Amino acid sequence: MRVLVTGASGLLGRAVVEQVRGAGHEVRTFQRRPSGLRGVQDVRGSITVPADVERAVVGTDAVVHLAAKVSLAGDPADFARVNVGGTANLLAAALRHDVARFVQVSSPSVAHTGLSIMGDGALPADPVHARGDYARSKAEAELLALGADSASLPVVAVRPHIVWGPGDTQLVARIVERARAGRLPLLGHGTALIDTTYVDNAASAIAAALERLGETDADGRPGGAVHGRAYVVTNGEPRPVAEMIAGICAAMGVPAPRWRVPAALARGAGGAVETLWRLRPGADEPPMTRFLAEQLSTAHWFDQRRTRADLRWQPTVSLDDGLARLAASARG
Repeated sequence: MRVLVTGASGLLGRAVVEQVRGAGHEVRTFQRRPSGLRGVQDVRGSITVPADVERAVVGTDAVVHLAAKVSLAGDPADFARVNVGGTANLLAAALRHDVARFVQVSSPSVAHTGLSIMGDGALPADPVHARGDYARSKAEAELLALGADSASLPVVAVRPHIVWGPGDTQLVARIVERARAGRLPLLGHGTALIDTTYVDNAASAIAAALERLGETDADGRPGGAVHGRAYVVTNGEPRPVAEMIAGICAAMGVPAPRWRVPAALARGAGGAVETLWRLRPGADEPPMTRFLAEQLSTAHWFDQRRTRADLRWQPTVSLDDGLARLAASARG
């Protein structure tokens, strides 16, 4: 197949390209700047511009959609324009050009309402109660994508949870920056169990979903058992948040957090910071938001049995192996 991968310049997008190429497919990438990847056809443009999307989609057989506005703060209209409007543009173009498979890369945050998650599967996306503009817009985008699932365009949503690995400019880079500056506290006791996903595992799950869409279900319908469904993807190794953060700090050669902030206080402060950032946005990500405080102080781990059975997929890199790879990358 010729597979279009949007957002291929990011950590996960690059890994997905490698997985899809490794399966023998031709890859075209679509993003605002060059992907920097060899052996692919780069199309540069914006997911918010229909003409750009049209150029990217024409002549492709399948789409893996990762491009999104990912941030803890920002103008709500920007999240809607990129995450919802961009997905709508891509789906419309896919239908016009007879694309046969569509993988929507989503997030477990689309169904997170601030409470602990302990062994849940992929609950329905809930844009009304999701926490923060990113999660709300991704929930709307996922519902839009799954709503387009049909015999002519089978769609599946894959929700990788807290993806990290060497070269990560999001989670790992921010932990390192704040740890070095002494600005990385633990919220509460740091004992909440959290799932995370090593980048290679997230990418292989997305590639597996793409392949499964090429099958038929028991009624002979395209898309196999996965079309119209959402799947949370993790390593399946939940660990206390303090242990996971300490592991990343050790791998990167920075001190682990030694001071704590009460979780309730952090949530209140996060809400105040969100309000301040709306009024006077900072140049960088806000130091705390209510969503981030909830993520760092409540349990969120997921039942992976259905994901692994339906996608016929297993993670191949354990957390400990992933941390070892992270440490090796830090040493150069």
